[in-house]
Amino acid sequence: MYRLEHPWLLAILPLPLILYWLLPPYREEQDSLRITFFDYVASSLQLTPQHQAVILRTNWLEKIVSVVSWSLIVVALARPQYIEPPIQKTEPGRDLMLALDISQSMETPDFRTPDGTRMRRVDAVKQVVADFIRRRKHDQIGLIVFGQSAYPVTPFTLDHEACEQMLAQIDAGMAGPQTMIGDAIGLAIKQFNASDAKQRVLILLTDGNDTGSRMPPRRAAEIAKENHIVIHAVGLGDPHATGEDKMDYAVLAQIASSTGGKVFHGENRAELESAYRELDRITPQNFKTLSYQPRRELAMIPIGTALLLTVGYNVLMLLIGIGMSLWHRRAQKPLDTQTAEIAMLKVRL
Repeated sequence: MYRLEHPWLLAILPLPLILYWLLPPYREEQDSLRITFFDYVASSLQLTPQHQAVILRTNWLEKIVSVVSWSLIVVALARPQYIEPPIQKTEPGRDLMLALDISQSMETPDFRTPDGTRMRRVDAVKQVVADFIRRRKHDQIGLIVFGQSAYPVTPFTLDHEACEQMLAQIDAGMAGPQTMIGDAIGLAIKQFNASDAKQRVLILLTDGNDTGSRMPPRRAAEIAKENHIVIHAVGLGDPHATGEDKMDYAVLAQIASSTGGKVFHGENRAELESAYRELDRITPQNFKTLSYQPRRELAMIPIGTALLLTVGYNVLMLLIGIGMSLWHRRAQKPLDTQTAEIAMLKVRL
């Protein structure tokens, strides 16, 4: 779409015509020589002189070029622009961090596929979390894994395909045999420090209880709350087990409730899928669409056209003048002596 940034400037288009009507003719004082045969010279040159006026000769081409050039200059002053189609950009409104427990206990093959095949906990989690990531098209997603220590896998990014590729490469035991929930929350808080998103959500998944984090889980949850981070916790271990394998839902509930989040059970494949479907529902995608229309300035086109017309006209007139001068020189016939004497006699008379 084409438009003028200052269309009101088109009102000055008739300005030269108004000045031509209102201003007196151009006059200037010049030294002159009074001669008795002035009328004869003027008629020979086909001029009609006026009293105290300088007569400027023009032609129809000069008038056309002047009008067109002035019009182009006015259009350039009005700033013609080409408005390109709008470019829309989707900006996420939430940063979502996924913290996955990959301790040695995640090797336990107590999950079953729909056809009854047994599978490891870590494999079921990877499938369910990958499907969750695919549904979160407009959220920035980060990934943390933890066991005996916590490690960042991907920073917050909209490249969800990269997140899925990194998720596919993790395996149980890679981060050590134990479960450090408090350290995982602390690392997530550190990752969120670089986030400008108004909504910050951490989804913590574990199958055991904390086995000696440097930062206790409850204290880590309090710091998360101070940083406006909501923690949802998903437990998929056996709450009736003993020792490190026992799933401590009481601690997860305290972590989640203190930050405004919820706790979910995922002790089998169906419960795990249901938990992430519910997380998808209670954390609707939050994004805003920004629209921008690039503008291309086109003032150089009318300015360049006016310049080419003016230069072209003057070059054409120069060539015509040179050609006429050469033609007159060749066409002029020398006067004989008698004709010259008669001419001089007429001049004297």
